[in-house]
Amino acid sequence: PARRGAPGRCGGPARPGAPSPAHPAYVLYTSGSTGTPKGVEVPHGALANLLAALRDRLGSRPEDRWLGLTSLSFDISTVELLLPLTTGGRVVLAPEGAHRDGPALLRLIGRERISHVQATPSGWRVLLDAGLRGAAPGLTALTGGEALPAPLAAELAAATARLVNVYGPTETTVWSTLAEPVETDGRVSIGEPLANTRAHVLDERLHPVPSGLAGELYLGGAGVAHGYRGRPGLTATRFLPDPYGPPGARLYRTGDLVRLHPGGALEYVGRADTQVKLRGHRIELGEIEARLAEHPAVARAAATLYGPDGDRRLAAYVVPAGPAGPAGPAGPAGPPPGPDELRAHLAATLPAAVLPSAYVVLAAFPLTPNGKLDRAALPEPVTVRPEPAAPATAPATAPATGPDEPDDTTAAVLAIWREVLRLDDLGPDEDFFDLGGHSLLMTSIAARIRRQLGVTVPLDVFFDTPTVRGVVAAVADLRKE
Repeated sequence: PARRGAPGRCGGPARPGAPSPAHPAYVLYTSGSTGTPKGVEVPHGALANLLAALRDRLGSRPEDRWLGLTSLSFDISTVELLLPLTTGGRVVLAPEGAHRDGPALLRLIGRERISHVQATPSGWRVLLDAGLRGAAPGLTALTGGEALPAPLAAELAAATARLVNVYGPTETTVWSTLAEPVETDGRVSIGEPLANTRAHVLDERLHPVPSGLAGELYLGGAGVAHGYRGRPGLTATRFLPDPYGPPGARLYRTGDLVRLHPGGALEYVGRADTQVKLRGHRIELGEIEARLAEHPAVARAAATLYGPDGDRRLAAYVVPAGPAGPAGPAGPAGPPPGPDELRAHLAATLPAAVLPSAYVVLAAFPLTPNGKLDRAALPEPVTVRPEPAAPATAPATAPATGPDEPDDTTAAVLAIWREVLRLDDLGPDEDFFDLGGHSLLMTSIAARIRRQLGVTVPLDVFFDTPTVRGVVAAVADLRKE
């Protein structure tokens, strides 16, 4: 309490003033793969603008019930947590690991009468495989973080009451454009800018690109972040003066190629650099290539995505030093490095989420007429498996049955694994994760087992016994219960 005779002084700490729109609301660290993380500093004004714009476009109401599904380290979580609170809605927090268990997530959505779910296209694939169609007829689906394939958009539109496609980098505060309705008969649009957001499609000289032609997307307006915290040089390369805005305005260079259509909608084309997105993760292909090239037996390295939409995977390609390729630091001695060796080399410095699923050794890389790497001409990997660390305990065709489990169950599970992992010669004792498996493929396998065999296999089984033999044993145990 204040002492008598000393107005304006008190014994407690001074209360901070209310933040201004320019004060930082949060700093979210992001990087392509590793390297020095980039801390994106987002001000209160940018966050408030996003929430107001989405509230208006989505028609938010107090009756809304949002599922809090996303990790707090992913910036789209701010929408799930804060948007319903601006209108008196409710947030239902999903339990940890719920995003990996499609059936459990669907039960939660039904039990809690969830009205809005936000997820990447890969996340929606999990829910569709778990039986989304008919399970939540009143659901509003927001999808973003990756390009939305038209077939997946069609499935989502049929399975939900409302489909909204959103786009935006962390540097312009989560979402910057919104498409609704979502066209599903061609390339899916990312829509038009949200309120107080400016989108420019420019060439390398920052001149506007004619409608219908591809150019790089630059975003300006109220959502632009302050920049990268403590890294003014990096900030200056991505946050540029806006030649088309008011004095002092800035543009963020997204690195994404888009087309502007006559009606004002934007169509995502691809990346202008070597950054890709896989299951919501930013991945710098150049970072992976540089780390591979550090291996003494590698002369050249490349990385790219392969596989169909909805099941994209990362592949690494190397030209070895020595007899199989150009001379390198290792000289001519020794065989080319194998997949296990390359994976271990990358795992020492890269997070698991961005490790390639496939490793391919080539005598030389395909080149464009001007002598640059032709990524489009890199051969698709035949398999995604590394060499096994030890011989399998049974040949690939041997049954993997337990004492009470018939051969047809083994054959069914083995066929499912081979189809999902795209491996014709997969054996019953090979490790799911060594074969390039990840959480989305895991849920796809579990969903197919449930449909074909009528047994719901908990995803923990894949972590405890990540082999066909282990899953078959779990199926046998579950049928006894």
